[in-house]
Parts: sequence; C-alpha cells; structure tokens
Amino acid sequence: MKVINNHSRNLSAKLSIVIACFNEEKTLKECIYRVLKIADRNLSIEVIIVDDHSNDNSYSIALDLERNHSAIKVIRHEKNSGKGAALRSGFKAATGDYVAIQDADLEYDPNDLKKLIVPLIQDKADVVLGSRFVTTKAHRVFHFWHYIGNRFLTLLSNMFTDLNLTDMETCYKVFRREVIQSIDIKENRFGFEPEIIAKIAQMRLRIFEMGISYYGRTYTEGKKIGVKDGFRAVYCIFRYNANKAPLPIQILIYLYIGAMAAAINLITFYLLIRLNVQIVLSAPLAFITAAIVNYLLCIYILFRHKARWKTKTEIIIYFFVVLSVCLIDLGATEFLLALNMSPVISKLIASISVFILNFLGRRYIVFPEPRPGPWRPQNP
Repeated sequence: MKVINNHSRNLSAKLSIVIACFNEEKTLKECIYRVLKIADRNLSIEVIIVDDHSNDNSYSIALDLERNHSAIKVIRHEKNSGKGAALRSGFKAATGDYVAIQDADLEYDPNDLKKLIVPLIQDKADVVLGSRFVTTKAHRVFHFWHYIGNRFLTLLSNMFTDLNLTDMETCYKVFRREVIQSIDIKENRFGFEPEIIAKIAQMRLRIFEMGISYYGRTYTEGKKIGVKDGFRAVYCIFRYNANKAPLPIQILIYLYIGAMAAAINLITFYLLIRLNVQIVLSAPLAFITAAIVNYLLCIYILFRHKARWKTKTEIIIYFFVVLSVCLIDLGATEFLLALNMSPVISKLIASISVFILNFLGRRYIVFPEPRPGPWRPQNP
C-alpha cells in the first residue's frame, strides 16, 4: 500500500481485521474474499473470524477459508454471546500493528480500510472511525427512522463524551493494536459501540473520522440490530460516560438526583412537622434522610468509580460534607422562617439554595476523578 504524506514516502503495516460472525453463510465467503483483496506489498492482512456459535454453515465455511488461506484464523465460541463478546475474543488474538472491525455481511467496502489506516500509519491518529453520514461515496437509501435513531444516539453520545462524531454506531473502527488491547470491554452485544466510544474518549486519544461507503441491509436481508439494542445503547451511554461526562451534563444528572432527594427532604420535613416535631430536629432529620437517598443515587448513577480514598475515609469525608451542607440548610430554613415564610416554602427555598454546594462537594471532595492525561503507549 502506497501512503503519501508530507515526505512522499512509502510505509508498510500489518492490519488485523476482526470479523464477528453469526449466521452469515450467505455473505461470509464473499466478505472474506473482498477483505483479502486489499492486501498489497505494503499492507499485510491478518483476518480473524470469530464464529459466535452460528447454527447455519458459517463455521464450516470459515474453516474451509482458514485451510485455504494462511492469513485467516478462526475462533469458535461454545455458545452465542453477542457481537461485543466476539470482538473481544478477536482483539485478544490480533497481532497486527493496527486492528480493524469488519462485519461479516456486505454492508461495508473493505477498500475503505486502506484509507482509514492512513492517519494511523502517519502517526496522526490513535483511532480512526468511518462515517456513513459525511461522505460523497455511494450509500444505500432506506429506513428513515433507523437513520434518525442513529443520529439521536450519536448526538446523545457526543453530549456525554464531548466528541463531535457524526456516526457513533459505525462498524468501521480502526485502532492501534495496543490501544484496543488495553481496553476492558464489558458489553457482549451491540452495546459495544457506545461503550468503546466512551472509553476511547476518556483516554483522550487522537480520534479521526473519515467518510465511507455503505450498502445497508434490510431486516429481511439479515440485519440483526433492533429496537431493544437502541435502548441498551442509551443505557450504555449513561453507564460508561456519567462519571466522566462534561460538567454541564454531570450537573443535569445531579439535578435529577437532587430533585429526587429534595422531594424526599420536603416530604420527610412535612411529615415530621405534622407530627409536631420541632424545627431544630425535623429539618436535620429530613436533610439526613435525603442525603442517604442522594448518596445511594450518586453511587449507582453518577459517581460509579471508587474515590481515591479507602472506603472508611470516603464515608467520613462524605458525612463531613453532608454535615456542613446540613448546617447551611438549617441556617437558611430558620432565616426564612424568621421572615414569616411558611415552613414548606422555607424548606423548599433552602433545599434549592444548597443544590450547587451538594454537587460541588460530592464531585470534587467526596468522589474526585481527575481527568487522565493523553494516552501514551507503554514501553515494552
């Protein structure tokens, strides 16, 4: 492969192409032939077919291809586990300088991989993504609502990752091998796509995006991704990004958490007042109840990773922050009551006034997560 850069010199590389395959007997052989054709004197190819326990002839076809082509390696899953699990197995087995993802169908043109790999070889990028939406190349026109779904998921992902991608759900992703092999992939199905975007964004990699051609299939032609995978994608965007999302997004998430905690605070305070509990006790008790709810929601939704302190110290610091804000809340409530406001209105205003203090205390004192520096490969 001839690569033209500023110095007009040729560079060579080995590309590992991982193909997750499940029941693709109609297209697998043709797909592999197209992939093998992109090899040339400067680009060697390693093809890793991961058969995800197909129940058609895909596995036997893959084995025949492996026997006839030394560049092909076949891995078989003992049970069907999903695209993400198949890619995880393929990434572990890759030995090339770079690793690309290829579907086993004919929706994508492998010739585009020769273009996507160029910024990697030129050491301008660590990851290159192929976009179906910023291209002058041929693409099949179909499924308006599928298109809208893709754009919505890409927009939502961009809001949480602070990237400016046009096609988060694209199959064509090419990585430096040491990058993809350093990522702990959790998702077994199509949730892999938003998960991997979240994790490469958090690594602060050099990410490029380039237009590609696309020949999409209909569901009658074998397309597998469905509505439930779209809901899973939304969950994965929250799951893998919330703790490192841009500050405005974290504030919005905490606003939701804070609103639930504030409601608990207000209801508890109202019930205690109706039971004739004194303000000096009802306000702190209501606040502490809300703080416990807030803490649990923060752990399960927003701040999913461990703080830099050990658990016991983290709890002590948390309750110190809670106590400090509680005193502010009590002082604000009593001050407003002294102005002849009703107890409920006083408590509501006080709860709103300490919202930002609550968020800042949890984000920067209880659960600090400094952003990592740019990713650098480890020395061998």
